[in-house]
Amino acid sequence: MTAGAGLFLGFLILQRLSELALARRNTGRLLAAGAREVAPGHYPLIVALHAAWLLAMVVLGHDAQVALPWLAAFALLQVFRVWILASLGPRWTTRIIVTDTPLVARGPYRWVRHPNYLLVVCEIAVAPMVLDLWPVALVFSLLNALVLSIRLRAENRALAPLRPA
Repeated sequence: MTAGAGLFLGFLILQRLSELALARRNTGRLLAAGAREVAPGHYPLIVALHAAWLLAMVVLGHDAQVALPWLAAFALLQVFRVWILASLGPRWTTRIIVTDTPLVARGPYRWVRHPNYLLVVCEIAVAPMVLDLWPVALVFSLLNALVLSIRLRAENRALAPLRPA
């Protein structure tokens, strides 16, 4: 494994595991406060997609050299990620959790309805390119589009009553 690929892949794996822990904690708190989960049936597809995406990059990219322009693009996406997480705070989760409180309308949510999904779409394409894995970027972008179409329909239906008319 090249040092650059190892560091990049290690960062991605650690980031995803940390996010799962944060999401689990936030989900538990939200549910304990009376929120409800909507459409959990597709969640295993999301988990499987992301796990397969990471595995594909580890298997196919462990000996790759890091492409610095793509790494810079990925780093910029991480700034967007921090902004999204900070904007949602304890409401950020990987599941569709609906509360009776108004929707977040600060940060990127002022301009984009689903900035986290926009981020994920970009990351699924950009991260493999850091390791010159364009087939992984292409295949998983297409698979993500399919899973995301299910997710967005479910989330939009769940949040519709909370959106201003």
